[in-house]
Amino acid sequence: MIARLAMTALALAGVAAQPNPRLDHSARSEAMATVAPALADTLTSSFDISGVHVILRRNAANDVVAVNLYLLGGTRGLTDSTVGVEPMMLWVSERGTRHYSRDALRRKTAEAGSTILVEPHPDWTMFGFRGIRSAFDSTWMVFADRLMFPTLDSADVEITRAQVLSAVRQRRDSPDDYLEYLADSVAFAGTSYGLAPSGTERSIGAITAQRLRRFRDSALVTSRMLLVVVGNVDRRQLERDISRTLGKLPAGSYRWTPPPTDTSAAVAATDPAPPAQVPAAVLEQRPLPTNYMLGYYTGPSAASSDYQALRVATAVLSGRLFAEIRSRRNLTYAVEAPFIERATAAGGLYVTTVYPDSVLRLMHAELRDLQQGLVDPDNLHVIVAQFLTEYFLNTETNAEQANFLARAQLYRGDWRAANNFAAELQRVTPLDVQRAARRYMHDIRFAYIGDTTKVSRSVLASF
Repeated sequence: MIARLAMTALALAGVAAQPNPRLDHSARSEAMATVAPALADTLTSSFDISGVHVILRRNAANDVVAVNLYLLGGTRGLTDSTVGVEPMMLWVSERGTRHYSRDALRRKTAEAGSTILVEPHPDWTMFGFRGIRSAFDSTWMVFADRLMFPTLDSADVEITRAQVLSAVRQRRDSPDDYLEYLADSVAFAGTSYGLAPSGTERSIGAITAQRLRRFRDSALVTSRMLLVVVGNVDRRQLERDISRTLGKLPAGSYRWTPPPTDTSAAVAATDPAPPAQVPAAVLEQRPLPTNYMLGYYTGPSAASSDYQALRVATAVLSGRLFAEIRSRRNLTYAVEAPFIERATAAGGLYVTTVYPDSVLRLMHAELRDLQQGLVDPDNLHVIVAQFLTEYFLNTETNAEQANFLARAQLYRGDWRAANNFAAELQRVTPLDVQRAARRYMHDIRFAYIGDTTKVSRSVLASF
């Protein structure tokens, strides 16, 4: 599932629900003091090794090492019938490579205490591992062999395809998972963000061993790779391991295209947007104890100054929705305004409730209040402080630090932009929040699962 990087509504509710409370100077200072400092960059460096771009953050605080290799592109350039081929190749590689049988791969990773991961994403496919420093070299060799030399035997492809197809079909068994799948497909129809990065029944069912081999031979080029390593590993060790493995791959001519650098209002017009003919909502009838709703709208490019403003605006709205719909009226267990962090941001509205029309009208009212009024400046400072505290607590692990650096490098063009994250959020003003809400929080396209007789399409279409 796509990570929803919105502020926890419970933490916000007590602040955001109050229309204009004044905080004294000491209370404000105390709130700001809780903000974690930006990630230090004194031990972070960036360099190329045999055509592979590397970001290394030395972290001697523990022996855990996180290695994230981002195979750039994700669902870009793919269709509903071709999506999922890259993660499929990596999943099949678990069953054997040129130098390791399936049993040997499992034994090697188990002995090293390591875990190898495949995480499809709309902007990339992440292939990486988590291990300990003493087993880094041995885990790296298994990791690299799976990427470079998977056998992709026909029988192994058939077994893996059956497993992946089963997982794709089980998506329907979880209302939340299927809701998110439907919401993406309707809100971002016609764009790469409307595709499921892990594939669909149609695309996975069409994948053959021959097609995977063709993909491996054509797509594995170093120009598509960003390697981020966080842990107690030195550059010389990386140079040695990369040079004898990934560095032997062809360079290729892939060029990662970041969002536009123009931060004017025109940025939004260049970002992916759903075709005009897409319906405002897709509804699926199901006999469930409650009804699930999720709607998305397209946000700004990560290069836009609106990016952080929208992030804060969704945090403010989450708090207000929680306070009004859950705390005051007890109409839901879960409600939020998610922020989707990717090259082109998205935001949305999510709720589960047995009173969908009533809740939608309340959400609409809170959204309009955010667009028409101004957040109290003192409240906004507290909200940002709380947000940053939670955000940095969630990025304490080496693995999350790797993701943090990668997003800065790919979305902003420089990993050092990660160090400006807190300052950028703290510079967001009430006018910025209002502007972002007005500019992006409209034309929301919803997915709905539950009793369709309880929701009005006209209400869904009003957002």
